[in-house]
Amino acid sequence: MESLAQLEALCERLYNSQDSAERAHAENTLKCFSVNTDYISQCQYILDNALTPYALMLASSSLLKQVTEHSLALQLRLDIRSYLINYLATRGPELQPFVTASLIQLLCRLTKFGWFDDDRFRDLVKESTNFLSQVMYYNWKYASKRFFLFFGQATSDHYAIGLKILNQLVSEMNQVTFSSCVLFASRLQELALSLSLKCLSFDFVGTSIDESSEEFGTVQIPSSWRPVLEDPSTLQVFFDYYAIAEAPLSKEALECLVRLASVRRSLFTNDAARSKFLAHLMTGTKDILQTGQGLADHDNYHEYCRLLGRFRVNYQLSELVNVEGYSDWIQLVAEFTLKSLQSWQWASSSVYYLLGLWSRLVTSVPYLKGDAPSLLDEFVPKITEGFITSRFNSVQAGFPDDLSENPLDNVELLQDQLDCFPYLCRFQYETSGLYIINIMEPVLQSYTERARVQTSDNNELSVIEAKLAWIVHIIAAILKIKQCTGCSMESQEVLDAELSARVLQVINVTDSGLHTQVDHESLTSIFSPLELCAVRYRELSKQRLDRAILTFFQHFRKSYVGDQAMHSSKQLYARLSELLGLHDHLLLLNVIVGKIATNLKCYTESEEVIDHTLSLFLELASGYMTGKLLLKLDTVKFIVANHTREHFPFLEQYRCSRSRTTFYYTIGWLIFMEDSPVKFKSSMDPLLQVN
Repeated sequence: MESLAQLEALCERLYNSQDSAERAHAENTLKCFSVNTDYISQCQYILDNALTPYALMLASSSLLKQVTEHSLALQLRLDIRSYLINYLATRGPELQPFVTASLIQLLCRLTKFGWFDDDRFRDLVKESTNFLSQVMYYNWKYASKRFFLFFGQATSDHYAIGLKILNQLVSEMNQVTFSSCVLFASRLQELALSLSLKCLSFDFVGTSIDESSEEFGTVQIPSSWRPVLEDPSTLQVFFDYYAIAEAPLSKEALECLVRLASVRRSLFTNDAARSKFLAHLMTGTKDILQTGQGLADHDNYHEYCRLLGRFRVNYQLSELVNVEGYSDWIQLVAEFTLKSLQSWQWASSSVYYLLGLWSRLVTSVPYLKGDAPSLLDEFVPKITEGFITSRFNSVQAGFPDDLSENPLDNVELLQDQLDCFPYLCRFQYETSGLYIINIMEPVLQSYTERARVQTSDNNELSVIEAKLAWIVHIIAAILKIKQCTGCSMESQEVLDAELSARVLQVINVTDSGLHTQVDHESLTSIFSPLELCAVRYRELSKQRLDRAILTFFQHFRKSYVGDQAMHSSKQLYARLSELLGLHDHLLLLNVIVGKIATNLKCYTESEEVIDHTLSLFLELASGYMTGKLLLKLDTVKFIVANHTREHFPFLEQYRCSRSRTTFYYTIGWLIFMEDSPVKFKSSMDPLLQVN
């Protein structure tokens, strides 16, 4: 280059010219700075003497490429590193943001590549603290992005930098001098929080956590972090920052608290230190509940529910009740949960964490020792009733047209809402069971009347069926945890029978009377009776109810009909005998198979119901004892002997080809369960009939 001025002009054309040929010429001329190591000293000269930001950018980007693509000598890399730190300290405030960002990227690249070559590269964290004395006035708001991103992989020293910046920001947030740097400070706040969050989120033990999920287990923070985590100011800075920051920064503060609440137990010096940490968490969350600060923002609300949910993962009920102020805290959490349930449209995705917390608390009650009251007896029944009421309210209000938003049409959403709730019902089962029965009786009565009296209000019928679907799903979920908890004593078996009897009554009604017909007289002249039946079964509300019934049968079978439960359900069948005359497994199986046959006969277009029905049929046939019992039933004998499209219209539907395979697979399973050539030949007769 003849002069620095010529180089600056070329750089100007390289980055700003609209002429592609001119840009290509400039790039080719300046290429030597990034490919030839002899030009490294000239890049330093440019940084020291150039006046335009584009020349500085050329020098920085060329050095970055040299460091990345060439194996430079260790001493040369150390010299470049020292130069960059001094350069940023002296000239940083006057540089353009994009130049500063490039220089810090270069510094981080040098540090990363030299981390294991010389310990001096690791001193970058300590040296960077020199910047903090002027952090409120030093314009590196954009440049520090890569600096923070690099630190986000690391150690307690990195984390301490984030905390120091946050403490300084919090203390100066309301000062007059701060107002002149609002935009800069806002960016610095974001980066400081990002640094802290990345440090807390780092996978220190290499467990390969699924980054696509917001769920994680215990945070395995290294022992070297102990002094920082046990310092009360560490937790407090995030609570303080949440109180003064606006969304979305306040959400990140909560995310940091979520991870701090998940820190491994063994990190703390002793139980006293851990109890002090827990008490601080409870106090901070209680203050948020009392003031409602930031909870009007949906992201904050969701993250706060996650924070409460972490109490169930890392702390036992016995630890919570011994914290001073527990009674106030648990009352506020209960009130917050009830409000969340009432706001089902707004907080439906957040309720999962709250119900998870309460389920963990109630399952810990048997292990609670000491005289400290848990107060769960007072709050859990209210939450149970609030959940059921909120499901009814959601039905009454109606869901959006998008079926994926309705839990009754979305298996994953439904599972999220019902995974934890049954534990709350089992906690005070007599109270909860009686409430479910009392709320179900009038709905069932209305449904029964609709089977006898024809009306033109189909919307009302849809609401009734949706309410019944929710109740049946809830009862099914309660029965599901019978084997999981092993808590079903004789009294609970009786209550299981009471609830199951109501579902069985629903089954008697749903496939009888006008519920198997269409309500419009004009259609009776167009369709045959079988086609009229199919029209009614096309309605979405009826399909939802039948899917709920199938789910109930699946869970009931595993708890009270399965191979392992044949001799452990005397109380249940004694009560079912009194209520419905079903005194043994065979009669109950006959009801289940009857429903299976009805669904296969009447549903011709709902693949979901057909697949669900066949899945239940296959489960029954696959069990050794239940398979043997099925062969005794007349309904099963009929299915085996008449598996044709005349009796089961779905068989001729092309879209049900997979279902047809499952259907014949199940029939084959039943046929070969016994060594009977005669039965096999008779079962083949329908296949030999050619029209």
